[in-house]
Amino acid sequence: MSDPTAADQDHRALRAERLRERLQSRFAPSQLNVEDESHLHAGHAGAAGGQSHFRIRIVSEAFRGMPAVARHRLIYTVVDDLLKTDIHALAIEALPPD
Repeated sequence: MSDPTAADQDHRALRAERLRERLQSRFAPSQLNVEDESHLHAGHAGAAGGQSHFRIRIVSEAFRGMPAVARHRLIYTVVDDLLKTDIHALAIEALPPD
């Protein structure tokens, strides 16, 4: 019998990788950190549904000259399908390079 906790961790790892690949291919960032924070939300309704909570920090030239709200909207547009199926919450820090 397989361990449900291990299976859940595998699914979250796959979700994190899909998120990372999507952001990498669209923004070619100089820095990209994807952190799974699902363990902080155990018992939360979104966590119970199998969806995950992520925090990202992304630095990309694509964000130069854009206000923070526009950067966030752009990211939400790029990962919209994942937000409907795999991601319950996404905390975003999106910056242009220094």
